[in-house]
Amino acid sequence: MEQLQLPHKLTLNERKALTMSGVTEVVSFDETAVVLRTSLGLLEVQGQQLALKTLSLDGGQVVVDGHITALYYEEPRPTGSFWSRLFK
Repeated sequence: MEQLQLPHKLTLNERKALTMSGVTEVVSFDETAVVLRTSLGLLEVQGQQLALKTLSLDGGQVVVDGHITALYYEEPRPTGSFWSRLFK
């Protein structure tokens, strides 16, 4: 069965509320960092007093409240063997 890719969108409101779609998994969270797997890769939200206010993985919707200081995407790692990546 083919997996449907959810559209990924972020809306940050005054660095206090981050609304996201396209979230497939909450990897970890505490009051200083939330790590999420999205349809476009791993996303780390950093801040203070962070809390997950809405979590609907069926629809890929997540809302993080708190004082948001940074958003970081992890670059996807190349797939395939060393030789196949070398000769692309």
